[in-house]
Amino acid sequence: MAAPVESGGWFPALAIGVSLLKCLFINAYRSTDFEVHRNWLAITHSLPVSRWYHENTSEWTLDYPPLFAWFEYGLSQAARHFDRDMLVVGNLNYASPATVLFQRLSVIFADLVFIYAVKECCSTVREEKGAKELLRRPCFILAVLLLWNFGLLVVDHIHFQYNGFLFGFLLLSVARHLQSRHLEGALFFSIVLNLKHINLYVAPAYGIYLLRCYCFTQDNTDGSLRWRSFSPFRLLALGAIVISITALSFGPFIAMGQLPQVLSRLFPFKRGLCHAYWAPNIWALYNILDKALSLLGVRLELLDVDSLPKASMTGGLVQEFQHAVLPSVSPSAALLCTLLSILPAVLRMWLRPCGARGFLRCVVLCALGSFMFSWHVHEKAILMAVLPLSILAVESREDAGIFLVLATTGHYSLFPLLFTPAEFPIKVLLMLLFTLYSFTALRKLFSGERSLLHPLEALYLLGLVAVEILCEVIFPLSPWQRTLPFIPLLLTSVYCALGVSYSFVRLYISLLKQEATEKPKCL
Repeated sequence: MAAPVESGGWFPALAIGVSLLKCLFINAYRSTDFEVHRNWLAITHSLPVSRWYHENTSEWTLDYPPLFAWFEYGLSQAARHFDRDMLVVGNLNYASPATVLFQRLSVIFADLVFIYAVKECCSTVREEKGAKELLRRPCFILAVLLLWNFGLLVVDHIHFQYNGFLFGFLLLSVARHLQSRHLEGALFFSIVLNLKHINLYVAPAYGIYLLRCYCFTQDNTDGSLRWRSFSPFRLLALGAIVISITALSFGPFIAMGQLPQVLSRLFPFKRGLCHAYWAPNIWALYNILDKALSLLGVRLELLDVDSLPKASMTGGLVQEFQHAVLPSVSPSAALLCTLLSILPAVLRMWLRPCGARGFLRCVVLCALGSFMFSWHVHEKAILMAVLPLSILAVESREDAGIFLVLATTGHYSLFPLLFTPAEFPIKVLLMLLFTLYSFTALRKLFSGERSLLHPLEALYLLGLVAVEILCEVIFPLSPWQRTLPFIPLLLTSVYCALGVSYSFVRLYISLLKQEATEKPKCL
């Protein structure tokens, strides 16, 4: 049964507590993303709409969908009361104390959407009858895992972004589907898709689920699931929602004939296969294999070192590069691999739907499959799989084990984002606290003789400690620091890629087990 979240009780305390913690990071290190969003504030406030997606005074051009641009425009109306100079397009790298305060507070304020979404997700958690102590209740554990998520804290409130605001709409959409309020779920997903196009990763799960289990009514009276009739009115209702939100977002730019320009900003394929440093996905393993084969080929005199492409893929730059031995990956090849990676999950949901939680599992697999194989993946995109998986983790022992591996590995892969000495103890402490809580709370929730992790999984996660010591203590003292400065990034990405890949495989194995034990069902 679903567990109500008491108003005025522990949930507000958790939300207020984490909000106060975020305020402590106002003067912490901030990445170039801080200037990115300041520039977008200036563009949307100072320039006419017709120039938003053409302005290129700064290298940090506007490259989010128009609905997010309107969000920045709204923020700029408040920003002018703090410091008008931050809204001047030509004031590059402007960061007055008032500007820093406003932008930090804007992220904290926007997180109200995330807090509300977490509350709604907690209300959908299934709990056994009979009250448990609060610390062992699934809804309480879920609230902590989401509200105090290590990745969101460091990426949004130190590194600087608005992921909490965006994930709030995504989780709210998931919660509405779990509550069988499917039109609202479609509405919130349409909003988040028009706020940030990375949500295309999970769009196949939404499209197939709504078509299969909302637009078709079904007869399940005899224990089997048969399609009975198709509801064109439900399809029209869904279409009206999606078209309306998209029209509000893109409509002005379509009317001005600027849709190609907007799309060119949203999908910059010339940025290369990998982001500034390798996200821990299959391409990190592919790159290191290519590097190993090229070194072996040179040693065996099978390759001419002068004919090999420069090692730009390990230089920490955003650019295109060619592999030395293995076939180079094109955007179309990455897209094909991504589609093939999510096809089994989507096809399974179409042929054998397992209700809203089957949909949620498909969302996680689509997010993780896209993270594994997509073109130019940002390391922060791992949160798209970690956050929804948190809901499954408090309801299933199997999913709890997968969550521990994926969350620990994925969160550690974010460490290179915070590379300044002052933030080192902060990220280590926050990571340790969140990880220890995750292990302790989930172990108590699924108490029993069997551990949530296999011994090899535990050994792999302990290896992260060795990786950190090697990167932060041993390597800086070695002679390789000057000649091979990229080694810590490479080691972190490759080691974490093993854990993320393993979690992806385990999720699919879990899906097959579910197929063998659960009867098909829809709404």
